[in-house]
Amino acid sequence: MDRISEWMDGELNEHETRAQVERVRHDAELRVCWDTFHLIGDVMRGERALSEGFEHRVAKRLAEEPTVLAPRTLAGRRVATYALSAAASLSAVALVGWMAFFNNPLAPQPEVAQAPITPPTPAVLPAEPQLASVPSDGTMNEYLIAHQEFSPSTEIQGLAPYIRGVSSQQSPKGR
Repeated sequence: MDRISEWMDGELNEHETRAQVERVRHDAELRVCWDTFHLIGDVMRGERALSEGFEHRVAKRLAEEPTVLAPRTLAGRRVATYALSAAASLSAVALVGWMAFFNNPLAPQPEVAQAPITPPTPAVLPAEPQLASVPSDGTMNEYLIAHQEFSPSTEIQGLAPYIRGVSSQQSPKGR
């Protein structure tokens, strides 16, 4: 009985524990001792004891239950997986088809009713066009080159960092 107490307290090594398990398994008196020690521990911890014969009733009900040896089939889950995969594929094909046929810029466009054309009224134009004043010291060119990659009209997106701009200032004649 003292070995059972040591076993419950975790004081036995692995080999001694295995030997004690075998002894309790085969000796009914040691099994009763094991149950009594656990009952004492439960009461000391304030745990509620089970009714008399609870262990035997549970064991009997478990023995009466049928044993299922075959795993459940996942046929329903497989069908759903294939159905959802097919639906996703069809929706992708439909999207690509819609994009190709209904957003095609080369397709003939339907005629749109146009407003009657009125002759333009003559506008007064200045004698000379006014040009924006941009400093010619090269700073504006550097700014434009540095920010060229952010321009929405850039045809070669991504290449701006690899393009090197060159500018020069011409000196007046005679120097």
